[in-house]
Amino acid sequence: MSHTTPTAGDDARDAATLNEPVSGAGAGGDGVDHIQRAEDVVARVLARQGTALASTVDHNREDDAGALEREARAGTRRTRSGSTELEDVSEVEYRQIRLERVVLVGLRTTGTQEEAEVSLRELAALAETAGSEVCDALIQRRAHPDPATYLGKGKAHDLADIVKDTGADTVIVDGELAPSQRRGLEDVVKVKVVDRTALILDIFAQHAKSREGKAQVELAQLEYLLPRLRGWGESMSRQAGGRVAGGEGIGSRGPGETKIELDRRRIRTRMAKLRQQIREMEPSRRTQRASRRKGGVPSVAIAGYTNAGKSTLLNRITGAEVLVEDALFATLDPTVRRSTTPDGRVYTLSDTVGFVRHLPTQLVEAFRSTLEEVAEADLILHVVDAAHPDPVGQVAAVHLVFDTIEGARDIPELIVLNKADLATPEQLALLRTTFPDSVAVSAYTGLGIEGLQLRIQDLLPQPRVTVDLVIPYSYGALIHEVHEDGEILSEEYVGEGTHIVARVDEALAARLKEAAVHG
Repeated sequence: MSHTTPTAGDDARDAATLNEPVSGAGAGGDGVDHIQRAEDVVARVLARQGTALASTVDHNREDDAGALEREARAGTRRTRSGSTELEDVSEVEYRQIRLERVVLVGLRTTGTQEEAEVSLRELAALAETAGSEVCDALIQRRAHPDPATYLGKGKAHDLADIVKDTGADTVIVDGELAPSQRRGLEDVVKVKVVDRTALILDIFAQHAKSREGKAQVELAQLEYLLPRLRGWGESMSRQAGGRVAGGEGIGSRGPGETKIELDRRRIRTRMAKLRQQIREMEPSRRTQRASRRKGGVPSVAIAGYTNAGKSTLLNRITGAEVLVEDALFATLDPTVRRSTTPDGRVYTLSDTVGFVRHLPTQLVEAFRSTLEEVAEADLILHVVDAAHPDPVGQVAAVHLVFDTIEGARDIPELIVLNKADLATPEQLALLRTTFPDSVAVSAYTGLGIEGLQLRIQDLLPQPRVTVDLVIPYSYGALIHEVHEDGEILSEEYVGEGTHIVARVDEALAARLKEAAVHG
């Protein structure tokens, strides 16, 4: 059963009914209405409508690339253990977030009830991706979060009753909790409480597979954990003296929180080591980018909201077989593949990590080296789920992340309206009006891909120097390089060699002129 607490108009009347106890024959129709309204709310929250998974809910994904990895991920889903980890909660913890049966909690401080429910639906999709079962949901209407329990004392006790009734072992809050708020809410509901940030970090930890990706996720987790260590458990004594020590005075001072301080020191040491490892991995990525730049190969970065179809688009254009999964944050590690424009120019296509509303700042910082693929690109393909109920909101969320990446907003951006086969004509017409330079495609069926490739061809930087030379046949490797990295305007085989007219970069033009002179 789900519970909401609006405050004005019809919402207030609904709230009064929702909070009334249902008992006795006299409750009659009101009790039925109360139950029906509550069930309607939880049905809306648990439905995929309004989430990044909504448009592909009925898709058959058996033939998608990455079947073996999807099977491996499915084999490591969490199983029910019946543990609430309350003993861990009272100690210093590095808690594994075993999300099994969860209750979702949202706080509506601004905006409409529908916006709050959309946010909670996305939280439900995140929880399902993490391998949990959503039992119930609750939305509280407040002017601002309660500093002690986030929800307020009364609603926190209502949440405790819901947790008890559903047998849930975890509460997930749709927001970021202060350490004191999480501790206060846990004291009331008596089960583990995690927030949206911890949930997203947990999903990233499940999906990271490369050495760099694992290091980035672990760094983000430790940055999140450090200020949230708990150290007032029975196994630790507190620094106290005089009147503070229960009136016992001098001589009662304990050894201090040696365990929690030791854990903090270990975390800081581990974080420093991870940062060093990530810095050591950066030169390799920079070298790869520099080699592509030296060869004059332009780069295109695919970015967008999670589950918008970025990996499917990469597979469709390049023939790659990267993992495709109908889940949030299925792809974390960037994948770079080579492709060619219709006129024969070579460019690279990079698939990057997906974004989401309220993406944790720890992840943005930890994945800085990965996000540089976007900042270093010549063109950004911003993939948007055209069949999503709120594609404009997704674009805004992605642009907020772009704002944190230096130089990203200065790069040409092409909006790609993906899943056009699932969107209605009205949806596409509205999006084309909102984004007039966009391209509508379906990476799943191949619809519109040729038009997209032509747009990429037009937007990629053109080589700057035009050469009209006869290159001796002995310089065949140089001619091949022109085909790979330049733009051929005309090519003719004559007695002295290959008569070529092409546009190339300055370095290659100089080598071609030298070869022509030597010939």
